[in-house]
Parts: sequence; C-alpha cells; structure tokens
Amino acid sequence: MRFASIGSGSEGNGLVVEAGNTRVLIDCGFGVKDTVARLARVGLTPESLTAILVTHEHADHVGGFALFIEKIWLFGRRDPIPVYGIESAIAQARRAWECFDTKSWKGVPEIRWHRVKHEPGAEVLRNERWRVTASPGIHPVPVVGIRVEAADGGVVAYSCDTDPSPEITKLATGVDILVHEGQKQSTPGVHSTYEQAAEVAVACGARRLVLVHLPPGVVVDDLAEARKIFEQIELGHDGARYAF
Repeated sequence: MRFASIGSGSEGNGLVVEAGNTRVLIDCGFGVKDTVARLARVGLTPESLTAILVTHEHADHVGGFALFIEKIWLFGRRDPIPVYGIESAIAQARRAWECFDTKSWKGVPEIRWHRVKHEPGAEVLRNERWRVTASPGIHPVPVVGIRVEAADGGVVAYSCDTDPSPEITKLATGVDILVHEGQKQSTPGVHSTYEQAAEVAVACGARRLVLVHLPPGVVVDDLAEARKIFEQIELGHDGARYAF
C-alpha cells in the first residue's frame, strides 16, 4: 500500500491512498484543473478513483468537489462514485454540487453519500484491501482524522486540521507513517505546530512523520526543534509518494 500527497499546503489539501487498484481521494480542496494536474503528477486519472472522503467543510479541503465530479464525468466515468464524510462535510459537498443544474448532463455518475459517525474509531469503509476508520480532531468546525490499515499490516494515519488531539493520537497508535499538519506558530483549538506534531508522533509510536498543511516558505531548517523531539520527521511535498 502507498499514499500520494497531491496537496500539502493551505492553498489546497488532499492525498490519495492506494492498495492494488483501489484508490481513495481524501479531500478535494483545489480548482478542477489543479486537481486533475495534481493527480496526473502521481500517475492517476480522475476516473480511476474508487471513492472520495471529505474530512470537513472548509474550502481548502472540499472547495473543488463540484468541479472535480464534473471532470470525472468528462473523463468518461459512468459508474457511481461513493463519497464518505461526517454529516457537516457531506452537507457542504452536497451543497456545492446541487447548486448547479446538471439535468442535461447525460451519464453523470451517481454520487452515493455515506455518512460517517463523528465519534472515536468510526468505521468509514472496509474491503479485502484495507479498513478505514476516523476519529474527531479539534478545529473550529467538526473534523475527522483518518486511519488506513492494509490487509498485509501497513498502517498510515492522517491528522487533518487539528490542535493536538488525544483522539487523533489514539487513532494513530503504532502507524508506519503519521501524516500530520504542521504550522510555525501555535493556534490553540485550530492547528498544530511542528513540535506538537512531533510530540504526537512520539506518543503514538509512529515510525515516520510527514508534515502537511504547511505554511508558505517553510524549509527543512524550520524543523530543527521538532527533530529534537522526533528525528524521523520530514516536510510533505506535492507529488510525493510513500510506500509502507
């Protein structure tokens, strides 16, 4: 199993988790051309996605949803597309889509909405390849972090946007890779710093920490203090792929 970062900054966030021919896009916070280009950069096409998961309602995570569904259709997808998320995230994605009149669009794939419970360890989806679960983070709006467990034992967790959260730390217990947001400055109740993300990595026993949702201009030297807490830390990069 592997994942690819297609957006690691505040101008838009998203990643794709892959296992065999199963691919789930987590968040879609880009303009349509940008999203398609970002997927192409990691060797994927829009119509190849198995499902979409939205973590919360903020624009940099779900703002590109409607245009992306249109692009899936234009690329030739006709099969239904499952969309998973907590109630508020699903509602925002649905509003974005339903504000457009698509009655004349022949063959637009049916969107099958799946509500995820906003509670610790909520199951998102399960198949022969993996099990995906979610737990609440700490943010101004309801949000969830995601854990993906591969059938062969590999595990990755994504914090999404959150102040240091006991539930996200528990969700990430024993992961091979923790994908955690990181900011230069603390914003209590909203975001985590690099050092706080490093502390979460230590607490959950992660083997590796990849920082995302990065501020503009961040460089490796900015991680010096965080590396004193957790050495195996790195900046996420758009287009990077990670196997585990």
